[in-house]
Amino acid sequence: MAASRVYQHPDISEIAMPRVLFALSEPLRLTMVRILADRGEVDSIELGPDLPRSTLTHHTSLLRESGVVFVRAEGRKCMIRLRRDDLQARFPGLIDTVLAGYTESEQPKEQA
Repeated sequence: MAASRVYQHPDISEIAMPRVLFALSEPLRLTMVRILADRGEVDSIELGPDLPRSTLTHHTSLLRESGVVFVRAEGRKCMIRLRRDDLQARFPGLIDTVLAGYTESEQPKEQA
């Protein structure tokens, strides 16, 4: 039986504002965070079903490493959830403020 994947996450005291803001500065990642805020924990593939796996992995890894999300393995799935309580404790109101000010219509349109 193969060993389960283990993901490294920053402790709450290690979550830094510049890294969080950088993670939230990209429209695709911000959309992923909105999905997580609305739906709770999901299989990471649900955050970008049309994205190449490498692109999805890049963006979810950046969110994890910045402390915005928590990722855990569940069989072949990669379950991901927003670290809302940790972020609220570290930076009160930040996630709600960012999400309230962002709508999906603000995303750049795909080039035809």
